[in-house]
Amino acid sequence: MNNLPGEVLLEDESLRDGLQSEKRLFSVEEKLHLIQGMEACGVRRIQVGSFVHPKWVPQMANTDEVFARLQRSEGVTYTALVLNQRGVKRAVSAKVPHLSMSISASETHNQKNTNRSMAQAMDHIREMIEIARAENIRIRAGIIASLGCAFEGRIPKERVCEIAELYASLGVEEINLADSAGLANPRWVYEVVMAVREVVGERAGISLHLHDTRGLGLANMIAGLQAGVTTFDASLGGLGGCPYIPGATGNIATEDAAYMLSEMGIESGIDWSRLGKLTLEMEALLDRRLPGRIAHMP
Repeated sequence: MNNLPGEVLLEDESLRDGLQSEKRLFSVEEKLHLIQGMEACGVRRIQVGSFVHPKWVPQMANTDEVFARLQRSEGVTYTALVLNQRGVKRAVSAKVPHLSMSISASETHNQKNTNRSMAQAMDHIREMIEIARAENIRIRAGIIASLGCAFEGRIPKERVCEIAELYASLGVEEINLADSAGLANPRWVYEVVMAVREVVGERAGISLHLHDTRGLGLANMIAGLQAGVTTFDASLGGLGGCPYIPGATGNIATEDAAYMLSEMGIESGIDWSRLGKLTLEMEALLDRRLPGRIAHMP
């Protein structure tokens, strides 16, 4: 615990990962209100949505309009998820400065999620990265199921490192290791992060996308901190889940993560108490209680 970082960046993914499986459709005005609320609480990176076909993810149908009407604040990074070249081009038109794109380390999940083999997915994302880099867009390239797959179980570290090496060779700024199924444990998180770090060196930063399916989200976050990770994904109240992964639940709650970091003397820039009130607003919009804890503390 003596080598923990002094500062951490939390990327809030409520509006993308959080809403993508929800039946309730959020208006542009509601999304802008939540973005402004997160900014006011000190959130410095916000995933505004994804550029995907509305037939498959209707909750993301208004992402272009949200970016068009967004009042961009200095010091805040507005990012989005893209799944294909068309999505990258839409993001370019929307003047998105930072993009996330991913492939899965699981052959089965790749087929279910994108109908591509892993080899096809690697060729596809290479083309996406090249288009985005030509437009001077910063890139976070993700490895889904890098910490465990709902279909294949534990994924060999060597396979994760192979994808990470591809990303680093293409000049991405950040490599995101995702535990979308929530199967990871602290020891495995530490081992995988260290293996990837050994492969990519200083060529790219490493971030973690942790789901709290089995209650180990914050414990896995601490393991990431011990391995030198300083960027983590989270969502208001722990909202989220992948529609293509059976049983996957939400991310670690942004306000819970910010509270834990504060108690550990690690700066996130986020007022977790104030953010908890925004989580209660999200619960009111969804008409249900979310799994995050600190927003409900007296």
